[in-house]
Amino acid sequence: MLELDDKAADLLFREAHTANSFAADPVSDEQLEEIWDLIRWAPTGGNANPGRLLVVRSPEARERLVAHMSESNRAKTLAAPVTVVTAADTRYHELLATLTPDRPDAAKRLEDDPDARERLARLSATLLTAYFLIGVRAVGLAAGPMGGFDRAGVDGEFFPDGRWRSILVVNVGVGAPDGHSERRPRLAFSDIARIV
Repeated sequence: MLELDDKAADLLFREAHTANSFAADPVSDEQLEEIWDLIRWAPTGGNANPGRLLVVRSPEARERLVAHMSESNRAKTLAAPVTVVTAADTRYHELLATLTPDRPDAAKRLEDDPDARERLARLSATLLTAYFLIGVRAVGLAAGPMGGFDRAGVDGEFFPDGRWRSILVVNVGVGAPDGHSERRPRLAFSDIARIV
């Protein structure tokens, strides 16, 4: 039995759509901060919190981003009220003294094991990306996530020190009434689960 009421479940999942176009309403920094204040409590591996958000607002930054987007994603990115690039911070362990004071050796272990550090950064930042999409919906906005972009190009353009690595580009705003496709089918539990 769901603990969420039907309105919340519809807002987050059942009635939500990936947005391809948006109303002209702006998205404020306060709304984006409200999203973060909600999703920052979601779990990540070892409370590492390696997810980062690059908020692309200015026309100049938008043009720089669009240069690395797939052709089919360019116009909608230019037209969106705001675009967020979610990323993984590969040096997240430098903040572990604040995030995990009960594990004083965690940062040193990860500094000495860059492969493990990068795996955890990618996995947990991907989780935070998913939470971000849900957070966008939770504040009543729509998200248009896109994987069609040149990651190396975006990383070189916006993260030249190599510390952050892009995961997803997400247009955010008030969804236009006709700004999404019809809902496609989804798989049933019996199609995706094995009970052993």
